[in-house]
Amino acid sequence: MSKINVEQLLDKFVNWGIECGKDIIGAVIIYVVGRILIKLISRLVSGLLEKRKFEISVQTFVKSLLNILLNLILAFAIFARLGVETTSFAALLASAGVAIGMALSGNLSNFAGGLIILVFKPFKVGDYIDGPGASGTVKEIQIFHTILSTTDNRIIYVPNGNMSSNVVVNYSKQEIRRAEWTFGVEYGEDFEHVKEVLKRIIAADSRILADPAPFIGLGALADSSVNITLRVWTKTADYWDVYFDMNKNVYATFNKEGIGFPFPQLTVHQAQD
Repeated sequence: MSKINVEQLLDKFVNWGIECGKDIIGAVIIYVVGRILIKLISRLVSGLLEKRKFEISVQTFVKSLLNILLNLILAFAIFARLGVETTSFAALLASAGVAIGMALSGNLSNFAGGLIILVFKPFKVGDYIDGPGASGTVKEIQIFHTILSTTDNRIIYVPNGNMSSNVVVNYSKQEIRRAEWTFGVEYGEDFEHVKEVLKRIIAADSRILADPAPFIGLGALADSSVNITLRVWTKTADYWDVYFDMNKNVYATFNKEGIGFPFPQLTVHQAQD
């Protein structure tokens, strides 16, 4: 190979390297500037959503969706700067979209489920729910998942498709909630006396609502006990405090009043010779 050919080859290589370097530097600049713009736009949209007082669930969903869309736009811009033909790339992406869509059909159903949750609002951020296979307080509603925080501080990601197509119990939807107990007393106890004691316990707790009125009834004559059914209404936020305090107060008051708690008994009759 002659000296001239080598020099020409080197010149071409240098020129190619310069052009590639320009494209790479341009792509890096686009990436850096794009990331800055994405953060600015995200903050702007977040502030706008908060100013308009959208629900937290709507805010998290919109911000998550916006972040994905902006990053896709940034990726196309970087590919274009690197010399990749974006039209052919888009066509390739579209043709692969069918196969990808079939492979990600679960995620597409989760996306649709997220939209259904936002539109019909069976629950929102801050509600305590029983979902399919999981229970907890709703922390976020994202594009594909609803994030729950359990009572023992575990984080559970539940697919939105499951949340929108299965039974979900929302304990925070209503302002008031009914609490119910069954207290067993010994056979021979005066039901009216037990009822008056329960009424005094109810009246002493200001968290228990007068309307709807409490209910006290003889629930069942069980094998070893007379079961008294007690139902009261309270604010949803006070439910568990009222529930556990009632158990404590009934136990202490029944003991003071001499009302006996039964225990399982078995009477054996011996045959006579």
